[in-house]
Amino acid sequence: MKKLILSIFVILTLSFDTQKEDSFDVGEWFKFRIHYGIINAGYATLEIKDATVNNKKVFHAVGKGYTTGMSRFFFKVDDLYESYFDKETGNPYQFVRKIDEGGYTKNQEGFFNQDGRVLVKDYKHKTEKTIVIGKNVQDIISSFYYLRNHPNIDKLKSGESITIDMFFDDETTKFKLKFVGREDITTKFGTVPTMIFKPLVQSGRVFKEKESVTLWITDDENKLPVRIKAELAVGSIKADLDAFKGLKNPFKVKK
Repeated sequence: MKKLILSIFVILTLSFDTQKEDSFDVGEWFKFRIHYGIINAGYATLEIKDATVNNKKVFHAVGKGYTTGMSRFFFKVDDLYESYFDKETGNPYQFVRKIDEGGYTKNQEGFFNQDGRVLVKDYKHKTEKTIVIGKNVQDIISSFYYLRNHPNIDKLKSGESITIDMFFDDETTKFKLKFVGREDITTKFGTVPTMIFKPLVQSGRVFKEKESVTLWITDDENKLPVRIKAELAVGSIKADLDAFKGLKNPFKVKK
């Protein structure tokens, strides 16, 4: 279960390549319930707020992940991810990563510059460094909101993939996403039309293989994730949308 909540945040990132009207707005909040086998392992939430950076109104996204019940007894997780990003371009100005995963901790803050650099302050180790990352790079949370706004998702054909540059753990990585098809799935909210994707993840200690993760998102204007399933090196995890509010667009349910 190590880095369980982190895996959920990574999986939630999507990628498309043409801007459209926002699929979200201030006040959107949703929660995922995470299962490890038959065990209710924990929850992950994402919320979008208003904030001001350098006298400019920006979006402030806050992501939290935590284990519950017996899972917390065996492996305690308390993760906080934040991102401040531009309301027009979606580009990030600042990120926060403060995590505690079974005693493994990080306390970092990053500041993006327009010249393709990011200043990373590590409060745990009392260090800071500037890293060259290039242009059009997102942090892990801003990428989710930035990429939800791209209409090419509705034009993808089965087997087609898209790639995004994402800054994480002091480096820029390529995150590749493959479209699989469409499916109506049963949720606590009813039957929801969805689009299915397979994020290509790194196989090894956490995941069984590169296509071990499957992601279902709503086939509507929200492009909201409703289910995630991952085959791990040991066992599997499943995350289901448990609650939501403040969606900008109607939540499409068939029945």
